[in-house]
Amino acid sequence: MTTAFVLSGGGSLGAVQVGMLQALAARGVRPDLLVGTSAGAVNAAWVAEHGLSSDSLAGLAGVWTQLHRRDVFPVSATRAVEGLLGRSRALCSNHRLGDLVRAHVGVGDLTETATPVHLLATDLLTGREVRLSSGDVTGAVLASAAIPGIFPPVLRDGRWLIDGVVSGYSGVSQAVRLGASEVYVLPAGVPCALRRPPRSAVGVALHALSVLIEQRLIAEVADRAPAAVVKVLPPLCPLAVSAADFSHAAHLVTRGRLESTRWLDEGGTSLPHQERFLALHGHPADAGPGDGPASGPPAGGRRAEPGRASATR
Repeated sequence: MTTAFVLSGGGSLGAVQVGMLQALAARGVRPDLLVGTSAGAVNAAWVAEHGLSSDSLAGLAGVWTQLHRRDVFPVSATRAVEGLLGRSRALCSNHRLGDLVRAHVGVGDLTETATPVHLLATDLLTGREVRLSSGDVTGAVLASAAIPGIFPPVLRDGRWLIDGVVSGYSGVSQAVRLGASEVYVLPAGVPCALRRPPRSAVGVALHALSVLIEQRLIAEVADRAPAAVVKVLPPLCPLAVSAADFSHAAHLVTRGRLESTRWLDEGGTSLPHQERFLALHGHPADAGPGDGPASGPPAGGRRAEPGRASATR
């Protein structure tokens, strides 16, 4: 059996995937290959090189908990004006994100990682999905995470590349094409409990992208190839943290681990129709204002099946 981990995008919510990885590692689940998109590309590249040891995942958690929004999205008034005047293709530079990847991933080429890793991007001019399996790791992560309008497209092998989710695929189908017979999906999730839209343009863009990612996941999990068994770890629910808010990373890691551990212990990954656990919804009564929660992120809770209480899944 060939096991793949598929890690979706989701901005700051990528921290949730660290907790999911900790839960899987504690159960002895290891990937034979990894597929990552956007924020998930950062996590996939790390795991491909450093593995799933407790020290490795503690290190990855440390990276997320030390991040600030300006470290990833250095919004500049000058650059914004240049964008309006047609002198810049993006609101933010990707230099800081590139520095972050170079400092922490620790390998130069995708073919050099201990576990095979494949990062997904989109050809800006054709809209086609592009799988990056070799070449410079930093450039591949930047291409996979190039949110349109937020980060500039990345020129790689003669193609202008942007965020992988734009092509319409989440990574499940790619994992199957690469030979996976068992696919674990690690969704960053959607801030389902925000009371109103995020305050910033970056926050709104990331929220919209997280909704699009979830839609792609639902479709791909439902339409998976019969030869592959797809197992979906539960997105956090309720979740009132914006995908542009990096101040709750430690809590997201912990909550991701606890929710995933409980889900695995209860046999959640063996339930039929796994796509239903990704259902888009909202419950504003549990939400906080703006980019974050009113009184801290919710301490627990899980995404309910339509028409059923969350405790029953």
